[in-house]
Amino acid sequence: MTPGLPPAMDRPHFIGIGGAGMSGIAKILAQRGAHVAGSDARESATAEALRERGATVHIGHDAAHLAADASAVVVSSAIREDNPELVAAGERGIPVVHRSDALASLMTGLRAIAVAGTHGKTTTTSMLAVSLSALGLDPSYAIGGDLDAPGSNADHGEGEIFVAEADESDRSFHKYAPEVAIVLNVELDHHANYASMDEIYESFETFADKIVPGGTLVVAADQSGAAELTRRVRERSDVKIVTYGESESADVRIQKITPRGLTSEVTVLLGGKLLTFTVSVPGRHYAHNAVAALAAGVALGIPAHNLASALGKYTGVKRRLQLKGEAAGVQVIDSYAHHPTEMNADLEAIRGAVGDSRILVVFQPHLFSRTQELGVEMGQALALADASVVLDIYPAREDPIPGITSALIIDAARTAGADVTPEHAKDAVPDVIAGMARPGDLVLTMGAGDVTDLGPKILDRLSDASAVSGEADVSSKSN
Repeated sequence: MTPGLPPAMDRPHFIGIGGAGMSGIAKILAQRGAHVAGSDARESATAEALRERGATVHIGHDAAHLAADASAVVVSSAIREDNPELVAAGERGIPVVHRSDALASLMTGLRAIAVAGTHGKTTTTSMLAVSLSALGLDPSYAIGGDLDAPGSNADHGEGEIFVAEADESDRSFHKYAPEVAIVLNVELDHHANYASMDEIYESFETFADKIVPGGTLVVAADQSGAAELTRRVRERSDVKIVTYGESESADVRIQKITPRGLTSEVTVLLGGKLLTFTVSVPGRHYAHNAVAALAAGVALGIPAHNLASALGKYTGVKRRLQLKGEAAGVQVIDSYAHHPTEMNADLEAIRGAVGDSRILVVFQPHLFSRTQELGVEMGQALALADASVVLDIYPAREDPIPGITSALIIDAARTAGADVTPEHAKDAVPDVIAGMARPGDLVLTMGAGDVTDLGPKILDRLSDASAVSGEADVSSKSN
């Protein structure tokens, strides 16, 4: 089946088109035949990938970038009201569409799987996209991260399934009406939009209420927030609830997770039968993500053994424990973890994979509001590393909060016994790490901001240091 273009989406203009969520929607619309245009703050591989799809991408924000015949302007919650292109749209009467509404319109007429949760959305959505594609089902999908190349965060497929990451941060996941919804976990985050856990629960309840009659809610049995959500929505009789996890009460029960280096072997009990399959990324939390994906696929009628085998095709997504390379005997891995739960999970996964090797973390806090609420817990998580370098807070869409700096994290980390080095200059980090690292170590760049840019630079600096050291050794021996 080939869905057509949603109303007013034949000539859309995206403000912030290079963002993970926005670029995916733009790509799918371009594949469906829309004349896509947009702007972004800086040049990127994603912008170039969109141009290759026929999109017009401007760098910088200017009212002149908004074409006279634009049918709609698409924005995310990160776009400020004084953005010149948004102001121009208002003056010219061009409809303004939120990213979530645009994504919801793309799902119309398809069997949608919406993946929600405070952590793990991108990984689980990616696992579904890869495994369903491997089975020849040709799904459409929109993910918050690239699978293997810029622009691979979304695709328009000819099949009947649409897999989407459902973002709770601004309540935009209330716009979707999925046949299957996954809730991986429910925790307090996005403090600028949620004041309490009660508000978080209410938001996830609204999301669950959007599941179409006869649909399925796949929800974690082991995580306390998800379990509370299950208790709150149990009374809905027209939706099937399927729990998964290691709990004895789970409908899809994880019997065993066996680490195998940077992979895991997972055994589940499903429908009275044992099923064992491989997850090609390390860590218990990734194994749980894979089982959630398995349960969701089965809810759509896909045979469990076929899907389990296809899940083994998933080899990771960019920024989710992504190996960037090795130099001078030091591996560099990139992690998107920015919430304490994610930081703990990734550090525990890496520790289990590398054993006695030293773990050096370069951590960049993300958002002032998150640091204000969770900075102490972030610092405590860093105690799982052998040593850490902590950068200044990456502000993203936020203005500074007086008194909230990385010092909050650093003080908590040191109180927890961590070895922490503050560093205000991001460009200095490769030299700092080169001075700390030795063969056999693993360096983990961690955070949701631009800390990811440091991986290649650290590798280059390690290579340079190794070359200089090698030359010195040769010189010493020749003398």
